[in-house]
Formats: sequence, C-alpha cells, structure tokens
Amino acid sequence: MSHLPFDAVLFDCDGVLVDSERITHEVLVAMLGELGWTLSVDEAMQIFVGKMVKDETARIAAHTGVTIDEAWLAGFRARRNEALARDLVEIPGAPAAARAVHAAFGGRIALASGADRHKVELQLRKVGLLDCFAGRIFSGHEMERSKPHPDVYLAAAAGLGVEPARCAVIEDTVTGARAGLAAGATVFGYSPPAPGHDSARALLEAGVAHVFTDMAELPALLARWRAG
Repeated sequence: MSHLPFDAVLFDCDGVLVDSERITHEVLVAMLGELGWTLSVDEAMQIFVGKMVKDETARIAAHTGVTIDEAWLAGFRARRNEALARDLVEIPGAPAAARAVHAAFGGRIALASGADRHKVELQLRKVGLLDCFAGRIFSGHEMERSKPHPDVYLAAAAGLGVEPARCAVIEDTVTGARAGLAAGATVFGYSPPAPGHDSARALLEAGVAHVFTDMAELPALLARWRAG
C-alpha cells in the first residue's frame, strides 16, 4: 500500500453513509414529547447528533423529571428501527464512494459507529453496503466508552491490523471527529449543505485535516492526500 497515503479507511455510519439522523430524531422527539419535553426535530438534532441517547439520561431527566431506563431505550430503538427500515436512504454518492475506497485499499476499510450493531447492520443492508463492511463493523455500544472517546476507532484499526496513525477516518460530527483524532488517525470531515451535519467551521476547529462536501470526492481525495 506504499502508493497510498493511508493503510486503511474507517467510516462513521450515520450522516456519512446513510441519511438517518432526521428519521432517528423524529422518533426521539415524539418519545421525549410523551415524557413532557417538547422539542423541534432541528433542536433535538443540535443536542443529540453524534451522541448516544443513553449517555444523555441526566439531560433528559432535567427536562422531564423522568430517568429513562433500559425498557424506554429498548422502545426507542424498536420504534427507530421500524422508521429506518421504512424511510432510510443513502447519503448521495456514499455507496459508490465506499465501494471505490474498498477496491483502492484492498478491502482494508471498516465501519466504526457509535450506534448499536443491529441499527448499523439494518442501515447498511438497506442501502446495499452490508457486504462491503461484513466482518469489519465495530459498535460503540460494545466498547467500554463510545465517541468522543477513541475506543471504537482503536478497535477498528486493530481489527484491520493497521496502526491508527495510518488510518483515515471519515466523520461528519465534532463528537466523532474527536474520537478519530484521539485515536491518532487523520480525520476528514464531511459537511454537506444539509441539516444534520456539523459545520465545516466546527469540524475544522475540532482538528480535522480537511473538510469536503460531496461523497463523490472522497476516493480521489484519499488517493492524493499527503500529510503536510
């Protein structure tokens, strides 16, 4: 792989490969409303994008007086998965980009998501990418700590047998970018002109190496990148 600037590419899922955030947050808004916290979908996305709902228990309790438990979370996941199975679409250009990167890197790509494995696999199957990442899917739910901690990216790099410093990470949120950077990877920020992704400015301030706006650009961007 000496002709490439990296040995492997690690992808986030939500907001990078699949356009899932609004669907997920519509369900979350409905369920928080049932608890007494009224939010718009945009407001909820500003608060929760890039985070695990279970990590925001204190925030939810502060607004509702209710401490959500595993039963509530299970209900949320079930309603979310039903909506995703019905409505999910790909990020424009993402499946073709992922397959091109897979080919260029000899299969050395992985998916490192803060979401639970069932959701990730459901989504990849829905957009026709499950085979592209089969056997190389890493879930933050299965780590001691999820993003912004580096655990899931460190696990993905180890799973590929690659040093984290030789990995490119593709992220669209500050939380995810911080996880990739903490792992020692070079992070590329995806920030299209659409709701649900952190801004280019926020990503650059978090320390990403480069921001791009179109997934179709990614294979060429990775091929020509040189540190410094």
